[in-house]
Amino acid sequence: MFKKNTDILIIGGGIVGLSLAYQLSKKNLFKKITVIDKENKIGQHNSGRNSGVLHAGIYYKPNSLKAKVCMSGAKRLKKWIKKRNLPINNCGKIILPQKEILDSQLDFLYKRGKDNEVNIEMIDIKEIKKRISNPRKFVKRAIWSPETSVVDPLIILNKIKQELVENNVEILLGCEIKSFNSKNSILKMHNDAEIHYGYLFNTAGIKALEISKKFGVGTEYLSLPFKGNYWEIKKSSKVEINTNVYPVPDLSVPFLGVHFTPNVDNDSIIIGPTATLSLGRENYKNFQYIEPLQYSRNLGILLKEYMANRNNFRRYVHEQAFTNIPFLLYKAASELIPDIKPIDLKRSTKVGIRAQLFHKNQLKLEDDFLCISQNNTTHVLNAVSPAFTASFSLADLIINKSNLNF
Repeated sequence: MFKKNTDILIIGGGIVGLSLAYQLSKKNLFKKITVIDKENKIGQHNSGRNSGVLHAGIYYKPNSLKAKVCMSGAKRLKKWIKKRNLPINNCGKIILPQKEILDSQLDFLYKRGKDNEVNIEMIDIKEIKKRISNPRKFVKRAIWSPETSVVDPLIILNKIKQELVENNVEILLGCEIKSFNSKNSILKMHNDAEIHYGYLFNTAGIKALEISKKFGVGTEYLSLPFKGNYWEIKKSSKVEINTNVYPVPDLSVPFLGVHFTPNVDNDSIIIGPTATLSLGRENYKNFQYIEPLQYSRNLGILLKEYMANRNNFRRYVHEQAFTNIPFLLYKAASELIPDIKPIDLKRSTKVGIRAQLFHKNQLKLEDDFLCISQNNTTHVLNAVSPAFTASFSLADLIINKSNLNF
């Protein structure tokens, strides 16, 4: 039997796990840091499948973990990208009311952004038309975020991986976990190899809750996977968009709504993501990797939330839950860009799945990052957007909340 010893073991090679390894390796306090991932390539799940938007920090509740790390994380990641001459599209973002009744919500959103010390401004119709040639007639003002940018997530992930390897961090791919021995700090792989660790960080994304429960952590939560399908504007379309275009979101649920995002080269536009309950945690295509029992349970939870209408949940169902249906996706898109036509759209190959936590006792969707430490383990749960944006700052936060003895 093959045995390996490591000071730090990180489960999950997404942006959180890689950033965590990066920050720990800079401290030069550990002889061996090991990152494991069950896939043969990094970025095969949420980190490599997101839209690549580096958020400015407008939406998050002041003093929440998201608010604390989003802005600083974005600045650090942009500086890191610039130093390495990696591609980035500093195209900004405009937030428009998709319905006239939502205009007043701009004031609340603007105040929250200012409370978070975000660089934003309220712009009038003249400025709006410089960015969108033909907004809806009722639109008279919008929020402009000049510091929102777009990157290629896989380029970022692979560059971090490269630098980790150069700094003697071990990255083991294709390593699927068979069992845990938390008492003796041993992890056994499917090939019967054993990894003995001094400290374990669980940053496994959609599988993080399943792993944390092996340690008795997070038992009060369920994981509800939401699928994000994307569409894109055809090259033949006459619709031109060169900035992120977002709707006014319903901040009582953790989904921002269908929006427009230019790619890092500014030569294509994706529309999405949807926020539809997924048939499984890795159900990216058709009926692959479906989990019928979990889906039935999750659907029951959402139906109960709909009936109770806690936190205005019905609005999410009515406006976002079925946007994977082409007509409803088009309807949501045309509420932002009225010139767009169904013929302008085609399905994108991009699909992501969000690992959304649901608190069983409090009966609510968890809105913030969750980081729980117990003994010689730290479990990062609900690492949803803006986890990619926050990256290095989120990693520092996780380290500070851990039980590591420096």
